[in-house]
Amino acid sequence: MVRYTVCGLSNRALAMFVLPMLNDPERELGLPVAIVDPDAARVEEFARRFAHGEKIQHYLPEQFETMVAEVGPDTIIVTSPDHTHSGYILAALAHDIDVITEKPMVSTAEDARRVLAAEAASRASVRVAHNLRYSPRHQQIKRLLQGGAVGRVTHVNLAWQVDVRHGASYFYRWNRMRALSGGLSVHKSCHHLDLVNWWLDERPVEVFGYGALNHYGSGGDLVLPADALAPTSGSALNSTSVTARVDHHGLPYYVQYEPDSELTIHDAEIDIEDTYSAVVRYRGGQSLAYSVDFASPWEGYRLIISGTGGQLAADFCLQSDDSVPDTVVVRDFENPATVYEFARVTGAHDGADEPARRDLLLGASEASRELGLTADSSDGAYAVAVGEALWRSVREKRAVDVEKLLSGA
Repeated sequence: MVRYTVCGLSNRALAMFVLPMLNDPERELGLPVAIVDPDAARVEEFARRFAHGEKIQHYLPEQFETMVAEVGPDTIIVTSPDHTHSGYILAALAHDIDVITEKPMVSTAEDARRVLAAEAASRASVRVAHNLRYSPRHQQIKRLLQGGAVGRVTHVNLAWQVDVRHGASYFYRWNRMRALSGGLSVHKSCHHLDLVNWWLDERPVEVFGYGALNHYGSGGDLVLPADALAPTSGSALNSTSVTARVDHHGLPYYVQYEPDSELTIHDAEIDIEDTYSAVVRYRGGQSLAYSVDFASPWEGYRLIISGTGGQLAADFCLQSDDSVPDTVVVRDFENPATVYEFARVTGAHDGADEPARRDLLLGASEASRELGLTADSSDGAYAVAVGEALWRSVREKRAVDVEKLLSGA
């Protein structure tokens, strides 16, 4: 049985890894034996409610070395705030301990470079939970591209919408500061940008983008819809503010969100963008036109992939009726369009979390290996670097070389 240390008892840690392990009577997925987190009250309440009698040691972040000596985990899982990922990953690699980390792998291209160097010097490896690859729809698109459905890909157009309820949640939390998250072009867009990198099986080399803070922050005038939900249950919510104290598992969050603090979507400390438009160039000559809006009336995307032999198109709206099948439409230059339909899958992240979890914890299946579903440290590094190149392009008003960011040139 694989023994895990979980660094960061976040909601994501609980939903993706910890609770599925503890709720598996066969222990096929392994077992968390230690948690590294600064919030002792949160860990204590977690153990009382969810540990089911398992002895799970708690350590503070500064006790990582002690944890390794006392527990000796086989693998660490990193699910803490983005800016802390690199410290845990580097410490684990120094001890030749394998790492599974949530996306983004790290929050800066500089940290990505450090992780790649440390992994090269270690006997351990890093895997990244880029779970959007695992959506059945996204796998179908990958298979069609591998089968030559559009010939040689020349251009991708991806317009992603994050609805205002989901989008606002980032601006109540630590994600709102670039120093902690890399901004949403890293924290969130790495999902989308990795997806395109994977579909194309190519690396991004240059980015030019525009972006702004249009809806949130001290200059924003967004008023949330009346039915918008706070990011945590037990929070006080009006049109602009939330005091976050308890998460939706009923666990306290007092270290991350101080009890007497009030966070609003219009706070002056917000220093990231909420709207982006970008053009990305790839090594193979392809280009991507990418946009994202974090205050949209709907959630989903519109995708067009063009090639020398035709075009693939897919629209997805998260709020659509589950009885309506997803469709991917392929058109060539001579024949009628071919429509591929498949039923929507239940489960977190469009059904992606469960198969992603099994690959990460049990090893990639044969089908996953054929599609290249699992993401390694290089994949994670490029997803971070292209996101950083985007916000740097916005700030510096110039095209940014992705590989120079990763090389430190």
